[in-house]
Amino acid sequence: MKYAIVESGGKQYKAIPDGTIEVDRLLQQAGDQVELDVVLLSDGEKITVGTPYVDGVKVHAKVIEDFKAPKVTIFKYRAKKRYRRKLGHRQIYTRLSIEDISEKKDKKGK
Repeated sequence: MKYAIVESGGKQYKAIPDGTIEVDRLLQQAGDQVELDVVLLSDGEKITVGTPYVDGVKVHAKVIEDFKAPKVTIFKYRAKKRYRRKLGHRQIYTRLSIEDISEKKDKKGK
């Protein structure tokens, strides 16, 4: 099975053709095309590791939507000091549909 490890926002994700991944929010709108850098490429039998990226390989993805993750509650408390702080946070993510993993062939056709 062919897959690639891509990098977006300083984090790495496993991209499989015709699959989806959820990355930190991107500025592109729904329907836009995105190109991601490949850190590692596997075609099922051979693994290629980049330094830091694999030359000539890109993952093409399409932005599906932006969405919010479930709320995370942050509660700070100091015993016997009457100190309490309650905060909530919802991170915004972008869902990407992986269209293909493209490899440029060099002049010798390898």
